[in-house]
Amino acid sequence: MPPPLSKRSALAAALATLTSACSPLTMFATLSPKDPASHVVRGAAYGAGPRQMLDVYAPRGARGQAPVAVFFYGGSWDSGRRQDYNWVGRALASKGFVAVVADYRLYPEVKYPGFLEDGAQAVRWSVENAPRFGGDPDRIVLVGHSAGAYNAVMLGLDRRYLSAAGVDPARVRAIAGLSGPYDFLPIRSDITERIFGGAPDLPSTQPLAFVGPQSPPAFLATGEADSMVWPKNTIALARSLRAAGVPVEERHYPGVDHVRMVLALSRPLRGRAPVLEEMTDFLRRHAAAAD
Repeated sequence: MPPPLSKRSALAAALATLTSACSPLTMFATLSPKDPASHVVRGAAYGAGPRQMLDVYAPRGARGQAPVAVFFYGGSWDSGRRQDYNWVGRALASKGFVAVVADYRLYPEVKYPGFLEDGAQAVRWSVENAPRFGGDPDRIVLVGHSAGAYNAVMLGLDRRYLSAAGVDPARVRAIAGLSGPYDFLPIRSDITERIFGGAPDLPSTQPLAFVGPQSPPAFLATGEADSMVWPKNTIALARSLRAAGVPVEERHYPGVDHVRMVLALSRPLRGRAPVLEEMTDFLRRHAAAAD
């Protein structure tokens, strides 16, 4: 009888069986250790389409109403799925947030601003349903990575999308963008051209165009080794928000590239950069500021 597999060997064997069928991110989401949290909603519909669905994670043993974090993943607006970010939902819940991880329609089904309209509807669902899971609908924070950071930040700055969805933008107490594109004109990539190039007013596609004194406090982080979305995006938006008198926490993490920025939220890779701790401290502080 062969000896039992060690945990490391078992993980390697499981990875080998999944390699042909799953993406590396799916494997990571399936096999990596995760923070304790309650997965209270799976595949709730916030719209009529198959991409308009979300999951909810809640803190275990929470008392009172928790702030609500709506997370949008990246993928160049043409890829991604919420199931591959279950570890982000659990990480945020472990820090005291009711966490909503939302899918949204992607290119070629939609171009700008379809994914922003979906994001606003996901926020509306969160506001309407948060009390069912111990969440406070008056303390919403928006979080995203890469293209998802664009979505989160744009929804916080350009108040038209939330207003059109029936959400009072004042419910958004803070925003957090990790390695986001906020200042990407002129357009240089083919996928960005396909998604944004048809906009009648290209400058209005940029989050920088909507910065003002009423903008929500922002946590903006980038990796110094990021060559996919240049740190200049974070620098420019942080500078503009500060000039408008908006509270900003700007973080540049040495040795962190584009992908490692979001992976630093995960339990096994958290030691590489204090992204989760610093981001959630900022968000909690500003979510509670007006209580």
